[in-house]
Amino acid sequence: MQSIRFLARVCAVISLGAASVSSTTVAQVPATPDSALAEALSRFEGEPLSLAEAIDLAMQNSTIILDAQAALAAARGRTRRERGGFDPEFFSEAATQRDEVPTSSPFSGASVLTNNQSSLLSGFRTRLTTGTELSTSLQAVRASTNSSFAALNPQYTTYAQLTVRQPLLAGSGVAADADLRVARLGESSMEAYLDDAVHTVQAAVVELYWDLYAAERDLAVQGLIRERAAALLTESQQRARAGLVGPNQVENAKVFLAEQELAEIDRQEALYSISDQLVTLIGASPSGAIARYRPVDSPPADLQIDDPDELVARAVEANRALDMARRDIDEANVRLRAERRNRLPRVDLVGTLGSNGLSGDARDVIFGSDTLRSASAGNFADALRQVGEFEFPRWSVGVDVTIPIGPRRRGGEIDRLRAEVERAEQRYEGSVRVLKEQVRRFHRELVNGKQRLAIARRGVDASQEQVRIGLIEYRNGRSTAFELVRLGADLAAAQQRYSQALVRTVKAAASLSRLTSGVYPFPTQQRSEDQ
Repeated sequence: MQSIRFLARVCAVISLGAASVSSTTVAQVPATPDSALAEALSRFEGEPLSLAEAIDLAMQNSTIILDAQAALAAARGRTRRERGGFDPEFFSEAATQRDEVPTSSPFSGASVLTNNQSSLLSGFRTRLTTGTELSTSLQAVRASTNSSFAALNPQYTTYAQLTVRQPLLAGSGVAADADLRVARLGESSMEAYLDDAVHTVQAAVVELYWDLYAAERDLAVQGLIRERAAALLTESQQRARAGLVGPNQVENAKVFLAEQELAEIDRQEALYSISDQLVTLIGASPSGAIARYRPVDSPPADLQIDDPDELVARAVEANRALDMARRDIDEANVRLRAERRNRLPRVDLVGTLGSNGLSGDARDVIFGSDTLRSASAGNFADALRQVGEFEFPRWSVGVDVTIPIGPRRRGGEIDRLRAEVERAEQRYEGSVRVLKEQVRRFHRELVNGKQRLAIARRGVDASQEQVRIGLIEYRNGRSTAFELVRLGADLAAAQQRYSQALVRTVKAAASLSRLTSGVYPFPTQQRSEDQ
């Protein structure tokens, strides 16, 4: 009778209590473990870590976020580079030249004509986003010669000119700044990529944190089951020596103990594996001899539940990954429109407006019986003044036309770009469908959270009742140690299902926050009393 009472106490300790479920919450309420589970949890070692601390570390150290930040920096650099294509340029060219030319004409002024010339050309040019090309320049030339017929020697010649080239068909409109438009869209896409990376990392931290919470609770339960299995083996051995049970009862208890010891090792490995995954994600290792984290928060009690159709619509509108897909469509359309524009003939309107200047040292030119002298005598400053005052203006207006012969190159590129637009649209549509399916799935998990937890709680209660009935039957000789072993295993499984139910709903809420890019709020945290 004393042995039966001892076994009853053993199985009663195996029956771990779970928390009562509040009927007023929309999701699960954390369990309040009994003293045995609380004591088992208190024996665990590790560095305490709150969910807020884990998220903060991930925001600082996550390689996913750092990669997204680098991608955004690269996109901004690309945009800056493309904007630089429309920056004005200064150009300058200097040259000097000497020619010695033998002559046969008496009008050359020398038998060997020697010409020396130095020139300097400087100016600015730029291209506008409309495709307009502007160029302004000033050229100065100093020429000297040994010809006796040179009226100015040295001679100073100046030229000033403004040139405007405006594409009318190809090269105009969207084709003029297509690369800049694509770069800006790419920058916007990378901003969305960074936001999506932040929400993805946050959701991943939340899921791993609650997985760690459940794994630690499961290990505590498994440790207690293993301890009670050892006590059951001891009791069976005592009863066998007293002749109350046969040797098969002892062997059943040994098998049960071996299974629980192996299960405890598996649970411990799973716990450390989840902790290592969390370390990889947040980029910070725990200190101390026990290199793992311990969660100090418990799943929140109240979670917001929205209308599913409204939540789907908000997700499609706010999801940053979909924003990236939209930018891909926009980029493909910009390239297609630019190529269609460039397929047209090249027709450029070209206009110039300029001025000339001439000066130099005047020389008498004797031609027959006449002595001639140039009226343009002066210095280099006089030549520049003439240019500035438009004393000798010049202008021109014309059209430059280029018509490609054969449509294969441009036509083939348009066909390719049109197909790229179609591909981008189909990728976007596929992403929308997957997003809607995921939002509805996690919304169902959120709605069913309370019911799931209640069912898991009933499973624990039923397992406890099975153990109670099994003890009565064992006391009356209608049950064996094998049956008690099986009932203990069922209770352990029920407790582990309860642990999963505790965290599944809050993980679904974190996934909804990720899919809606923060429109659905991240679940709040509260301090765990049992940790």
